[in-house]
Amino acid sequence: MSRRAAPAAPSPIVARLEALERARELGEGRVSEAAHTRALAVLERASARRSLSAEHTVVGFFGATGSGKSTLFNAVTGERWARAAATRPTTAAPLAAVWGPAGSAELLDWLEVAERHELGGPLSEGRKTGWLRGGREEPGGLILLDLPDFDSTALEHRDIVRRLSGQVDVLVWVLDPQKYADAAVHDDFIRPLSSHGAVTLVVLNQIDLLPAGSVEPVMDSLRRILADDGLGEVRILPASAATGSGVDEVRAAIAGIAGERSATTRRLAADVADAAAQLAAGTGTTALEPPGRDAERRLATHLAQAAGVDTVVSAVERSYRIGARGRTGWPVTRWLGRLRPDPLRRLNLRSEDVNPAVNRTSLPPPGAAQRAQSDGAVRAFADQASAGAPEAWRGSIRRAARGSADTLPDDLDQAIAGTDIGAGRGSWWWPVVGVVQWIALACALVGAGWLGFLFVLGYLQLEVPAVPLVEGLPVPTLMLGGGVLLGVVLGLATGLVARLAAKARAAAARRRLTSAVAAVARRRVVDPVAAEIGRHNDFVRALADARG
Repeated sequence: MSRRAAPAAPSPIVARLEALERARELGEGRVSEAAHTRALAVLERASARRSLSAEHTVVGFFGATGSGKSTLFNAVTGERWARAAATRPTTAAPLAAVWGPAGSAELLDWLEVAERHELGGPLSEGRKTGWLRGGREEPGGLILLDLPDFDSTALEHRDIVRRLSGQVDVLVWVLDPQKYADAAVHDDFIRPLSSHGAVTLVVLNQIDLLPAGSVEPVMDSLRRILADDGLGEVRILPASAATGSGVDEVRAAIAGIAGERSATTRRLAADVADAAAQLAAGTGTTALEPPGRDAERRLATHLAQAAGVDTVVSAVERSYRIGARGRTGWPVTRWLGRLRPDPLRRLNLRSEDVNPAVNRTSLPPPGAAQRAQSDGAVRAFADQASAGAPEAWRGSIRRAARGSADTLPDDLDQAIAGTDIGAGRGSWWWPVVGVVQWIALACALVGAGWLGFLFVLGYLQLEVPAVPLVEGLPVPTLMLGGGVLLGVVLGLATGLVARLAAKARAAAARRRLTSAVAAVARRRVVDPVAAEIGRHNDFVRALADARG
């Protein structure tokens, strides 16, 4: 029997893109809108770029006005298609030089580059399907773009540069000795893309304008500035498009990057890392611990107090004592207990009277103090659960805790109404004691009747029969006195036992009610908070995966 092969694992860049998508979805509403939009833009660009030619490496030449960018572009390609002139701005629209045209049209359409030229210059030696590097033909294709000046006075030119700086696979920054340290150039363009050092080349052009012996000091100065930008490892090449000095090195560097055929993936990886860093800004990268059992117990205890559990427990105790007195007290006086209303019935908590699915208790509505206690308990739980979380996620955890604030009082009331607190149920000893009480009363009544009969006979001057004696005491007197004494003593004793049993019944009711309140607290407060903490931790893991 053949075994089905396991599905292939996704490539690292696909896994990182999927992780970024997860982080974006998990962080929605919790991270800044700018970071969320940036991540979405990266995912959309990645999807579009990966659907286009993977055989082509797109290299963009970026430079300020007067940097000689177009002149260098012409020198590298060996053609003069890019306009280079003293008037500024010279390049109004991007221009493409293409090696290996097959599959490039759709890619250039996506880049919105209309002017396209198939080259047979120094890089391709006139070949259509490949280009030369180090004397051997390389497969695939290469696209060089000459772009408008990124400090152009024309706003539409700057927009083109900004758009394509996020789309090309390789960025070539062309600087000149006059503007290489310009803060606007570094702050507005180079530094924001410093995370893309793996797909960045810096060319110091126009070195022919520097005095003899000044090239290295200027290069050292540029290295320090780029290090401050976050590009300490980027490769810097000195060149002069006018004299041809260093142009071969620039051409070889571009050919080397394109020949590796990994620039597209490395650019996407840099974009993903940058987007993940923006998502992580202000949101933290440390997983949170869910609230512990102690915090849940404190929450349940405070909610139980606010919901009136103490009132119900007190009613259970008093109801039991009233019931015990009515079933085990001295029959002559026990009827007085029926004059006292059952406190559980007044609360609509007699088991046979309440259906928690449709009815509610008659507990008084929570006052300001009870509402404050309930809100304070939920807030304290949320604060403890969100301790150590960044502010954005702390707010979302609080909102999760308070998501059911409007319905929480009714949920707690329904939980109390549906809890079996033993209402209406007596104890096994009640009927036993009740029978003994009635026997004692019957004995006292028989003794009293007997004595009464003897009294009537004596009153009528009739012969009074002798009565039996026990230890010298008449039996009817013993029956009367003993029955009354037994009933009173038994009533007092059972009253004490009833108090103890009532406290036990109340304690059991408190446990059940607190458990019911805890279940509501878990469903309405604890579980939403735990879910939000789990979402935060998934977000942190997704960010770590996206950053690789």
